[in-house]
Amino acid sequence: MAASDAEPAGGNPLRVEEISVTTPGVIKRAIGAAAIGNVTEWFDFGVFANLTPVITEVFFTGSSKTVGLIGTLGLFAVAFLVRPIGGMFFGPLGDRIGRQRVLSLTVILMALGTFAIAFIPGYATWGAAAPILMLVARLVQGFSTGGEYGGAMTFISEYAPDKKRGFLGSWLEFGTLTGYLFGGIIALVVTLPGVMSHDSLVSWGWRIPFLISGPLGIIGLYLRMKLEDTPAFRALSEKSEGREATTLREIREIFVRYWRPVLVCMGMVLVFNVTNYMLTTYMLEYIGSQAPAVSSTWAQILEIIVLAIGMVLITFAGRFSDRVGRKPVIFTGCALLVVLGLPSVLLIQQNTVTSVFAGLALMALMLLCFNSTMPSALPALFPTEIRYGGLSVAYNLSVSLFGGTTAFFNALLVEGTGNVDIPGYYLMAAGVIGAVACYFAGESSGRPLPGSPPSVETKEQARELAAAHAG
Repeated sequence: MAASDAEPAGGNPLRVEEISVTTPGVIKRAIGAAAIGNVTEWFDFGVFANLTPVITEVFFTGSSKTVGLIGTLGLFAVAFLVRPIGGMFFGPLGDRIGRQRVLSLTVILMALGTFAIAFIPGYATWGAAAPILMLVARLVQGFSTGGEYGGAMTFISEYAPDKKRGFLGSWLEFGTLTGYLFGGIIALVVTLPGVMSHDSLVSWGWRIPFLISGPLGIIGLYLRMKLEDTPAFRALSEKSEGREATTLREIREIFVRYWRPVLVCMGMVLVFNVTNYMLTTYMLEYIGSQAPAVSSTWAQILEIIVLAIGMVLITFAGRFSDRVGRKPVIFTGCALLVVLGLPSVLLIQQNTVTSVFAGLALMALMLLCFNSTMPSALPALFPTEIRYGGLSVAYNLSVSLFGGTTAFFNALLVEGTGNVDIPGYYLMAAGVIGAVACYFAGESSGRPLPGSPPSVETKEQARELAAAHAG
């Protein structure tokens, strides 16, 4: 880290006591507390994506296959419409009362929204009220999730030492993959032939995975309540005690004063989440329609395998970004999308287990470039006093408009145009937008977060950093 990177405001000499020291034990607990929310959130996504045909049958009884599918994907997508509202509510609140308090609230709300789905009657019992109740549960999930991911990124990044932020931030997405795989495996087990009859699956079996979210939420709440708030927020609170702050004032400041980082953040989130939801949500249905020789069970297994490989590699890629920088890794992912986005889709159309696996593996490789770096790159776009709010607003606007709607719009475009290559073009366009956004982002590897003190692991490192700055 260059001395200029560690220099405090006003150009005053850097003192040891101004440097944040976070021990490895505290960092591990912070990572666990932050990542459990992603586990809870993506457990629901894994279950929903893998049970899409069953949910369609339960909540859209009597509809055609296409109408039912679009209705189910619409239920999935509609939760993303309220995520910006959740971000605007929880984000500024986290900048005022603390990251830890707000994250404790969002994790329990997410779990309750998922848990409630297990008790909603089907269309055959309650008619149109059934999908409406599912819609309400999804809206609760979306509202709470609006304050979750921006806060979790902020939480880990503010606890992490500057030189290890990429590695430690990647554990947040390790939690994402863990939740998705856990949900996918549970959904796969209940749908395997021989485990239960189809009538039992439609009647009550599909509810089992959603019930598991309750205990996950309780674990997440416990872990988050056991930790103090981040060092950066505590330091900010001491400096700004008595400062007037309101949600509307911060939102106005985000869009007026920080509109450039908001746009950059939205572009980077777009490429990250389009790739993410294309792989984890839409591809299972796409394989079913374009690769009929590959059974739904095999499609689920193949996706689980490629994501499990991603779990193994993600922290190594995060550590690599600490060495070479975030931007080179993100640019690589964008270039791969432009060059290999369409070929990955064409491979899936070849209609064999091997070709489908190859297509999914290519998408997983592109995703690895983003999910290993974004949790450390995005928080560096905003200063401490507005980081939670800025991230939550920009992130959720982008996810709402482009990420969570990926499956819905691709299904609609493929059905409307008859062009089965649409997902490939979609990935290519996302790669171009992501590359432009990354170009305008500053390199954050090895540097303190804007408005935050330098962060190290030991007091010895703090003394060395202060001495280097003085010299």
